[in-house]
Amino acid sequence: MAGKPPSDTHTIATINVSLPGPIKELVECQTEGGRYSNASNYVRDLIRRDQERAAKIVVMHAQVTEGLNSGVGVRTMGALRAAALAQAAEPRR
Repeated sequence: MAGKPPSDTHTIATINVSLPGPIKELVECQTEGGRYSNASNYVRDLIRRDQERAAKIVVMHAQVTEGLNSGVGVRTMGALRAAALAQAAEPRR
């Protein structure tokens, strides 16, 4: 099923990926620079970060939908601004 991570993350599978020269060079620079021990580690990190980004987008879309479905607000722009400034001044939890 597309978009779902594999159920067994401990099984390692091998795939071959064709890359244009400049992208291959970028991967090699990442591994030669010492940040990643090999190309597989770099690609796995990219995939993990993409999954995290996709999860954040799902949450954001849900929040936008919730906002759109909440209807028209009754507060003035000044009241909204004052509430936002007060919230921004509160210490983070």
